[in-house]
Amino acid sequence: MSVTAPPPGTVTTAIPARLDRLPWSRWHWTIVIGLGTVWILDGLEVTVVGNIASRLSEPGSGLPISSSAVTGTAAALYVAGACVGALFWGRLTDRYGRKNLFMITLAVYLAATALTAVSFSTWWFFLFRFLTGFGIGGEYAAINSAIDELIPAHYRGRVDLIINGSFWLGAVGGSLLSIVALNTDLLPVNVGWRLTFALGALLALVILLVRRHVPESPRWLLIHGREKEAERVVTSIERQIEDEKGEPLPAPKGEITIHQRESIGFAEIARTVFTVYRKRAVLGFSLFIGQAFLYNAITFGFGAILTKFFHVPTGDTGYYFAVIAVGNFLGPLLLGKLFDTVGRRVMISSTYLLSGVLLFGTAWLFDRGSLSAGTLTACWCAVLFFASAGASSAYLTVSEIFPMETRAMSIAFFYALGTAAGGISGPLLFADLTSTGRVGDTVLAFQIGAALMCAAGLVAALLAVRAERRSLEDIARPLTATTAGAQARP
Repeated sequence: MSVTAPPPGTVTTAIPARLDRLPWSRWHWTIVIGLGTVWILDGLEVTVVGNIASRLSEPGSGLPISSSAVTGTAAALYVAGACVGALFWGRLTDRYGRKNLFMITLAVYLAATALTAVSFSTWWFFLFRFLTGFGIGGEYAAINSAIDELIPAHYRGRVDLIINGSFWLGAVGGSLLSIVALNTDLLPVNVGWRLTFALGALLALVILLVRRHVPESPRWLLIHGREKEAERVVTSIERQIEDEKGEPLPAPKGEITIHQRESIGFAEIARTVFTVYRKRAVLGFSLFIGQAFLYNAITFGFGAILTKFFHVPTGDTGYYFAVIAVGNFLGPLLLGKLFDTVGRRVMISSTYLLSGVLLFGTAWLFDRGSLSAGTLTACWCAVLFFASAGASSAYLTVSEIFPMETRAMSIAFFYALGTAAGGISGPLLFADLTSTGRVGDTVLAFQIGAALMCAAGLVAALLAVRAERRSLEDIARPLTATTAGAQARP
């Protein structure tokens, strides 16, 4: 047995080391599918709304709304809902467990997106865009916490990046789906866009059914006084993997002594994050602000740029977005392993800086009138290949560099504040800039996004934590760990 109980309320355990020494298995794929697929839904939501904005604003759509209101106000409300949801659900995730919350938040998303599909008025559409974001925001905290606590240290970086990057698989689906939805030869103008939201709800229901089989995080159970349950979960995982591999697992290396507590006060969480780990807090804010402005501004406005500046028909914008979405997914997929081998600091800083420099170059070419719809899309593929890996690493960073008891709340806090700074102002500002029809205004938006990405890259070069292949307990000692027992090592 790896769990013993010296004095009451204190346990010495090898459970974190047992999880980290596991080889990759079918069980880990179950976790990836059950938890990671929610990013596909987020990508579907964001992309569909951006691409159907022009159709929603047409007479007969069933909603009295303008295109700029969809890409501006509705987009900002979705992001605002995600920020509020992240904070609200993040605190509950640390207190009541990862599994409880990732089931509830997905149910909230499912209900809200289904009710978006039956929108009959602008206020209804706005309300349920906010509530859809509210559910998605909770997913970020609960899912990233669970993934990092269940995936072995050797694979954590690449798996986290690929899962976060799967947002763009949803974006590809949303782009292609919008092509069908906008085709009035197939569907009436007031029906197609509704079906896209209904499909999102259906996919969420399927994921909800799969997710029932994902266990609670043993690390969370251990800290909250449920060590017997944690032991059962880990033992079950080990048996499944030994049966699959046909050989015994290697012995775990390192134990940690935990003084169990039911909950950690918000004041202690804040003091830990902003006093003990001040430099890491600066790093988290910088990464989130840079990627949030770039992605939320451009994702919601790309279709408008194509139609306004290059006269691409509304029904064809999905093809272009599908292309850049593929580039976005390939970034984390192909570069992810390097975050575990070359290292976090080099890869985070370089992906942010490269995407920023390439975006400055795109802005210069756009300003000169040297781009067509096709070449602009090609430039965006290059920019977002690196930016996507960098943006995914922001979630990885804040989920692994703070103590376990603060993990979900840290993810929620940095996501909410960083996204509020760039994700709410981004769509509003970008909608205004692109709606003027002046090239210089759109160039300015590109340059702001590029500058913020470069600034975040410089911060990462100085402050990024070398977390590759290290246990979570070694990167940031749990608040509940006793000094003598904190022996966990890579």
